[in-house]
Order: sequence, then structure tokens, then C-alpha cells
Amino acid sequence: MPPPTIYFDYNATTPLDPRVREAMMPFLEACFGNPSSIHHVGRHARALLDDCRDRTARVLRCKPSEIVFTSGGTESINLALQGAARALRPKGNHIITTQVEHHAVLHTLNYLERREGFRVDRARVDRWGRVNPDDIAKLLTPETTLVSVQAANNEIGTLQPIQEIGRLCRQKGVLFHTDAVQWFGKCSLGKITDLEADMVSLCAHKFCGPKGAGALWIRSPLRTDPIQFGGGHEDERRAGTENLAGIAGLVEALERFIPEPVFAETHLRPFVKTLRLALEDLSDLGVRLLTPGEGSLPNTLSFVVPGSDSLTLLANLDLEGICASSGSACSVGSLEPSHVVLALGEGTAAAQSLVRFSLGRETTAAEAEVVAGLLPRLLRRALLPE
Repeated sequence: MPPPTIYFDYNATTPLDPRVREAMMPFLEACFGNPSSIHHVGRHARALLDDCRDRTARVLRCKPSEIVFTSGGTESINLALQGAARALRPKGNHIITTQVEHHAVLHTLNYLERREGFRVDRARVDRWGRVNPDDIAKLLTPETTLVSVQAANNEIGTLQPIQEIGRLCRQKGVLFHTDAVQWFGKCSLGKITDLEADMVSLCAHKFCGPKGAGALWIRSPLRTDPIQFGGGHEDERRAGTENLAGIAGLVEALERFIPEPVFAETHLRPFVKTLRLALEDLSDLGVRLLTPGEGSLPNTLSFVVPGSDSLTLLANLDLEGICASSGSACSVGSLEPSHVVLALGEGTAAAQSLVRFSLGRETTAAEAEVVAGLLPRLLRRALLPE
């Protein structure tokens, strides 16, 4: 009989909340109209879409016109970066980011650099993955039009000083985008402008909403160029028939899980501490913690075991029913070292052995204790022969 599942991969995706699912059901059944149709079924769908936009604006405390619904975090990031870079091309072609961004940011900027002639600087980070705003300031030039820095790192959970960076960019007249996909639902929010950004990307399935739904907040009156064409949807900012069921789920999750973060720090910090103490006791195996004790997401704990590799470590955890993840991309048996770990100054061996535990609402103290108790045996078993 297989062991019970212990799910420690909430940064990858979260279970769909039953109340969110219930809110989506009418849009999968009776409310099936296309919001762009002019007949009464379409007009009803349009009214419901407008209501979703208004509700989103109330949660984020912004203008409804500043919300662009998308298919998720990756599209939101691409729309922000490609759309803003191209719209501002007459003013300059220089973009600044960091070495530890999600691949949705890094690969998009790589494309703009390689294919469209933009110049991209990638700021260094410290040993905990945090960028110094002074380093961003030093990279600014008269040609800089856009800066993109994530609010929270997806691999190791480090929080970035985005408010300080945002204020710096505003003083210099430079647009600032933040990938807040991992931040929403884990950190408290007053209003979206508290992030001091001009564009903010978010994604529903990271906080108990559905996959395939996200949003980009664009501070008025900024207009970015669209990156897909074929219709005047989303005020001509994002062509494509709106996924009304997904949007309804996104809005329900926003209302329920953003004002009071679904990843409650008081609930999760003790469990993360249990795991941290267990891993600290395994330093003799070469285990090194990468997630800072302060200034990190409350649910995330990442570590490396340079004497092993991520595939072996995750396979051994999975045999015990423990679902975790790695920052490495696996394709046909090959392992790509984590670019985040490399940016911390760690070597390739460490970068190939990253394991991330990310806990969630359903995590229990018993699960944390079980995993903590299994770690010595599992990590020793995963060590590669010399």
C-alpha cells in the first residue's frame, strides 16, 4: 500500500478551493455566452465580465480599467515586458532585471535582446538571492525604459525590496514591473499601488484559484502594445475571447484569499521551522539552506545537497509519498542547474541538487514532523557514490 501523500509543492500549484469551483460552475453551464456577442446571451456574459473586473478592482483598490485578464502569470509577464518595451522603444532600448527572475521574465528578455535589439542588464544578488536597490540605480542610463524585479523568488522564497526599487524608478521616470505571482496570497496587501510598481503580474492557481487565469495590473494612463492580435478584447490590450469561467474563479479566489492571505504566516512558520531545524542537523551530509530566515515567503524552504542531484532527491522523497520540487528543468533525463542557485555564488553541483519544500493551507504539524523525521534516512540514501 503506498504511503499517504504529503504535498509540499504549493508554489507550483494549489488545490482548487471548493468555493471557487462553485463560483465557476454557472459559467461552465448556463452562462456560456461570448462577451463580445451583441445578442442578449452575449450581453449577459459581458455584464458578468464587467462585474468581475469591478470586483477585482475593489480587492486591489484600483480602477477597473487598469485590469487586463490573461491566461495566467506567463502571459501577464510577457504582455508587460514585451508590450511596454516596444511601446517605449522610441525613448530607449535598455531594460534592467535580476539574475534570479522566473524564466518567464528571463526568457522573454533574452528574446527581446536577441531578436529585437534591446539591451538587457541583469543585476547580481547576494547569497540569499536579494538584489541591492543601489545596484539597480547604478545600472540606470538615459536609455533605460523598463525595470522588472520579482516580488518573491519562486525557487528559494526570498522577498525583494520592490517598494524601494519602484520609488527609485519613479524618480528616474522609468517604468517598473514586478512579477508578483508567488507574492499574492502569501503576503498581506493593502492596495496594489503599495507595491510601488507600474505593472503587476498575478496568477490564480497560486492561491487556490483555477489554472489558466491571471491578470496584469497596468497603472493608468499607461498603454502597452498588445502581443497577440485578432480582436479588440480587454480594451484592445489582449486579443482573445475571455475565459469567463476562469476569470470568475480568479475573482472569487482574490476576494477570499488576498485580503487575508490563504498562506497564513502564523499557521506555516512553525512547520517551516521544524523542517529548517531538521535540515540544519544534516550539515554533515553537506546540506545547505538557501532560504533566508527573515525576509522570505512564510511557506518556502529550499536547500541543496551537493553530493546528490535533484532527480535522485525528489525520487527518494516521492517514494515516501512526499511531493516536492526542484528549480531545475528536467528533459529526457537531463538536468539543468538552477540559475537561481548559480546566481547565489553556489557551484554547479549545488545548483543541480536543489530541493524546494513549499507548504500550504492544508499542511499539518504531523506532516512536517513526518518529513523532518524521514529526512536523515532519505538524504543519506540519495547521496551519490564517490
